[in-house]
Amino acid sequence: MADRNRRDFMRNSLLGLAALPLGAGILSKRAFAQDLPALDPSGAQAQALNYVKVASEASDHPAYEEGEVCQNCMFWKADSQGCQLFPQNSVEPGGWCQSWTAQA
Repeated sequence: MADRNRRDFMRNSLLGLAALPLGAGILSKRAFAQDLPALDPSGAQAQALNYVKVASEASDHPAYEEGEVCQNCMFWKADSQGCQLFPQNSVEPGGWCQSWTAQA
């Protein structure tokens, strides 16, 4: 009987541990999605990708084409106004960076 209880305990513990990342992922997306601080254009990562808050300010950049904005980029995350390239921050919907890629 003790062996069966031990096996049940171990099985349930392992199932619980396996489910933790899933639960944490769901919770963090819901809890923190709207709380992202705005990306600072003067920050190192933003400057490395030539991020600007207003896309037209990048008109002299060779990679920029009119109509390219964060909001229509494949890396845009509408629910948090975030960007997959700047996961800790929100970006301006009308902004731009040199990694802009058309949505599929």
